[in-house]
Amino acid sequence: MKLVLASTSPFRRELLSKLGLSFDTDSPEVDETRRDNESPEALVARLAEAKARAVTSRHPDALIIGSDQVAVNDGRILGKPGSRERAIEQLRACSGKTVIFQTGLCLYDALQDRALVEVVPFSVVFRELSDSQIERYIDREQPLNCAGSFKSEGLGITLFERLEGDDPNTLIGLPLIRLVRMLESVGIQLP
Repeated sequence: MKLVLASTSPFRRELLSKLGLSFDTDSPEVDETRRDNESPEALVARLAEAKARAVTSRHPDALIIGSDQVAVNDGRILGKPGSRERAIEQLRACSGKTVIFQTGLCLYDALQDRALVEVVPFSVVFRELSDSQIERYIDREQPLNCAGSFKSEGLGITLFERLEGDDPNTLIGLPLIRLVRMLESVGIQLP
């Protein structure tokens, strides 16, 4: 069966490539606005499924993978900063705290109109960071398009005290351990 990643993220594409499966990518056009009183977990579950379903018309016989992620600090969702100033502000707020990344994952069988959806948490415990450490990090790595203002697969690892979770790929945006289980449940055996 054809496999499609409903994402334009180079990070998710690279992660999925680790599984050695042939797949296409397609850009989902989804409104990512949070609904009133929607929890972070409900938001990422809804958006992961919406992204998978959004490309169905172009791939009506495919298994489609959708994913969405938010970072949560003190109950507040941290989006992609978009600017240096906002990234500095986000990392200051994370300093010395635990930030929980909630990643929604959907495997949608377009032919059967069946969606498997899970939310996978991953925690990042930040070190106490000085303003100069934060500014040097942002200037060097430019994590302006990353939720939480860091790239754990790069220099961002220097910002942490520890990481807590079942699958480090979750932090980058695609929980591969859960995805393998989902794929196996629809008959794709790995390795």
